[in-house]
Amino acid sequence: MSSYVDATSGVVEHCQAMAAQFPDLEEQYSKIASYCQNKLWHQLTLAVLDFVSQPSAFKPTPADKNTYWALCQNVVLVVDKKINQLSLSRIASSVAFASLEAKTCTVEESTKLLQDLLTKQESNNNTATVLYLQSRLGLLTLQTSASPAKEQLDSIYSTIKTNGPLLNQLVPDTPEAMIVNAAHYELSVTYYKFVGPPEAFYDEAMQYLNYYKAQDDAKSYGLAVDLCLAALTGEGVYNLGQVVNNPILHVLANKPEAWLVDLLQACASGNVQLFKQLCTTTYAAQIASQPALVNMAAQMQEKITLLGLVELVFRKPASERTLEFSEIAQGLEIPLEQVEWAIMRAFSVELIKGSMDQVEGTVHVTWILPRALSPEQMSGLATRFGEWANKVQKIQEYMQQDTPALTQ
Repeated sequence: MSSYVDATSGVVEHCQAMAAQFPDLEEQYSKIASYCQNKLWHQLTLAVLDFVSQPSAFKPTPADKNTYWALCQNVVLVVDKKINQLSLSRIASSVAFASLEAKTCTVEESTKLLQDLLTKQESNNNTATVLYLQSRLGLLTLQTSASPAKEQLDSIYSTIKTNGPLLNQLVPDTPEAMIVNAAHYELSVTYYKFVGPPEAFYDEAMQYLNYYKAQDDAKSYGLAVDLCLAALTGEGVYNLGQVVNNPILHVLANKPEAWLVDLLQACASGNVQLFKQLCTTTYAAQIASQPALVNMAAQMQEKITLLGLVELVFRKPASERTLEFSEIAQGLEIPLEQVEWAIMRAFSVELIKGSMDQVEGTVHVTWILPRALSPEQMSGLATRFGEWANKVQKIQEYMQQDTPALTQ
């Protein structure tokens, strides 16, 4: 009898023993054993992935650490060459992280499980799986170290910067690419949460949200809070509409930090008056309890001033975008002598383009930075398009009446 058959019979015996120990998991163990016996490797992979994604299937076992770990060691790694290698790595990752969270294995044991797989994949030049495992190992380091050493952070930074361009080698919009990209951006988000700056965290988090489905859990809650803070305080982060319209913020609804969404929406819309009211009155106590907002108060004030200027310009018809300094001062609620600075600052960060006449005290804007708009802003834009269409229609009718020969 071949060694492979012996290994398979050992898999069946393990599943039978575990099913007897945990009757509520008997059906799942039976499926796994059957798929293995019949060499249905794809079905086996899906069944195991499903098993290690169910919290109810995770149970401590004195002899084998836990059911996840036991399944990985006694089933998955026995037939590892028959399983899709990226799926194999996903299974091992789920096992390692769940076992660490439940404290049924050590950091060293979880790290070794993933590192051993990584060594094999590197020798096989399996790019996608290597990228995935490197990201998961980096994340494991960050999540298990209250204060990672500089060498560890430097290594993770190198991984992020090296692997970023390699993601483009994957076939886009495939399940494989999405899994690898999600792992990469989760690592980069966690890294920049450790080291900053907030604008780097914001950029990576927005990429991560392309692959992450928000849920009503602690992970999504923490990500939503951190994203709001980064959006408000991040230098150069002005296109706030993309995060305001993201489903991740729904996680904060009816939660203690729901006020962050109100603050962010006011800032994104350039509503200077509302933003100041929220900061000084409505949510003054909540803001005072957030060190990030307290320490970056000056940056937030600059951001709402600049976005308020953009909103003032945006509300103007394209043919009437010459604003007087006095109008800007009133709209932004700033002294007249600060208007010139606000305009120059908006020019320098390329929120707007145009020319300023300091003698006349006016600014003519020819371009506004494209940005994601709120439903209210979209409604206003639609109204303007309708007005423009009516004007074009009237001009067309006038020209047809005045020069009938052109219509023949």
